Amino acid sequence: MAVPTRIESADAESEAEAVQHSPSGPAAPEGPGGEPTPESRPTGVLAVRTGLWTTVILCVAATLVHVFLVFLHVAPANTVSKRFSPQINAWVFPFFEQNWRLFAPDPESVNRQILVRTAHTGPGGAVRVSGWFDLTAVDHAAVEHDPFPSHTAQNLLRRAWSSYVDSHGGDDKSRTERALMMQKYLADIAADRVAAHRGGAFDFVQLRVITRPIPAAGSAGSPPKPAENRLLPWWKVSSHGK
Repeated sequence: MAVPTRIESADAESEAEAVQHSPSGPAAPEGPGGEPTPESRPTGVLAVRTGLWTTVILCVAATLVHVFLVFLHVAPANTVSKRFSPQINAWVFPFFEQNWRLFAPDPESVNRQILVRTAHTGPGGAVRVSGWFDLTAVDHAAVEHDPFPSHTAQNLLRRAWSSYVDSHGGDDKSRTERALMMQKYLADIAADRVAAHRGGAFDFVQLRVITRPIPAAGSAGSPPKPAENRLLPWWKVSSHGK
């Protein structure tokens, strides 16, 4: 009766020795479902899975934070939005600005034409003033026939003028820091545009804004409203063309 036991033991030792000398090494231990246990998985697989889950969690967290901040931005003013207003505005502007124009569009009721001219003081004190340059026409030419017009050509000049009017009203005196900032912003845009398209040396710019009302629907027989011609003062800018 002892002989079969020795044979079985010898077979078991032979199988163990064969496994140890096998090129693939011992088989990985398997879990209840037949899959390798976490301890037996390669380190690279664990690192990839950990990185994937970390990325997913960060994306979900960023999405939730974004939705929450945008909600506070568009929601009526409340205690939370007032307390964290700087943080909310820093996140929303300028890329995630929200408005209700999709549901309640407010089309333009006027056409504005913004022109600029420059002035340069020569070495002898003589001032040379250029002719008017149409900034609005340049933007229209950049947008027309372009299936993907740039945001800069569509809105930069227009929004700069709207912000200037909001901070100055009908007066061209800058009484606040924001008004002074918007004045410098508008002047810099005009100076950069005219320098890029016309060139020449100049130290001052002056803007002229012509506002023409758009006739309302059904008012074909009524006389057109007169255009508003607003001439802004001369503004000092950084020297160009020297």
